[in-house]
Amino acid sequence: MTTFDEREQGFEKRYALDQEQEFKASARRNRALGRWAAGLMGLEGDRTDEYAKAVVKSDLELPGDEDVLHKVFEDLKGSGVQITEGEVRMKMAELLAQARDEVKKGR
Repeated sequence: MTTFDEREQGFEKRYALDQEQEFKASARRNRALGRWAAGLMGLEGDRTDEYAKAVVKSDLELPGDEDVLHKVFEDLKGSGVQITEGEVRMKMAELLAQARDEVKKGR
């Protein structure tokens, strides 16, 4: 095996690891976002966990984060919570940064 082949395999392994970590961070962010939104809507106990799971599942509908944003924003709005789409986007960004840090640290 040549040095070039070894470097290529190294890059491929790094890419796979990065993608796995990003997937985990995204799922963790979605779960935290669901819990946050559930709190704003007044959900408690098992209903909070159920809603958080529904938010995680909503991310599988379309590529990207728009499906999650749409679900959470519309649910909040439907529950009478006064919030803007921009505020939900900012919370998503904040929670994603936290989730990436946690995944990187192995928490």
